[in-house]
Amino acid sequence: MEWFEQARAAEQRRAWDTAIALVNAHAECYSTDPSRHDNHLWHMDLLARAGRLPELAERALTDVHARRRLNRSLRERGMEAALRNRAKDGDRDALYVLVRLLCETSRTQEAHRVVQDLGPDDRYAHQIMTGFR
Repeated sequence: MEWFEQARAAEQRRAWDTAIALVNAHAECYSTDPSRHDNHLWHMDLLARAGRLPELAERALTDVHARRRLNRSLRERGMEAALRNRAKDGDRDALYVLVRLLCETSRTQEAHRVVQDLGPDDRYAHQIMTGFR
């Protein structure tokens, strides 16, 4: 059985440590080899699904894919305060994810306050809100 078949089987069993280790050994962010890059994205997804948010957060300091997957995971888990804190710390993607979430849940006034507080000059954040009006 090939490594990726073993990783898929471990993933299906929710044997996260095994799946993560197998995929990580064949993953590389921004690799010229598309398979290694795809494996990197798979690795970030496995970390999120395994609930290893602290590890994702550590990687998010230098890895845009980890940052995006972390923010998506925070949204999926309803962790608005964590998204807000990440946005306060300068994570633009966290701001955009939070604004979308607020708008999609009919809290456009709250979204407007968030944009005014955390990104008053951020044209994309304003554009997101405009799309929901």
